[in-house]
Amino acid sequence: MDDGFAEYVAQRHLRLCRMAYLLARDWGTAEDLVQTALAKAWIAWRRIEGNPDPYVYRIIVNTHASWWRRRWRGEVPAESIPETADPRDPAAEVADQAAMWSAIGTLSSRQRAVVVLHYFEGRTLTQVADIVGCSLGAVKSQLSRALTRLRVDPDIQTMSLERVQR
Repeated sequence: MDDGFAEYVAQRHLRLCRMAYLLARDWGTAEDLVQTALAKAWIAWRRIEGNPDPYVYRIIVNTHASWWRRRWRGEVPAESIPETADPRDPAAEVADQAAMWSAIGTLSSRQRAVVVLHYFEGRTLTQVADIVGCSLGAVKSQLSRALTRLRVDPDIQTMSLERVQR
């Protein structure tokens, strides 16, 4: 009954978890996303022709979008305004990463999926369109809007260009 499913899971589980983490920004949620996606893929495993990655990635993206829509994403007040990091501070790189993930977290679910799949997973725009389930033009539009939003984010604008290019 397996037909290579166990091998696929053994080979791809970590990469799937990493991709899900980039979408959800939480390891527990990422593992839940991957587990849900693999359970759904197992049901359809015999019908999947060729490379199962696009099918599984699409399940993860769609499940994340579904979960994201249901969750309340209100603001969480802080007791004080955070200090800005000193560029010479060794912790500045960590602060820059946090700022980047915070900015990516403000994107819509679909925009975040497109950015993660294209820039962090290295997928082509055509592959992203296939995984997300929309046209190539829609992917380009979502990616353009996402990058425009990230470019004007004040926390990202203060990041050191040298650290970003590393």
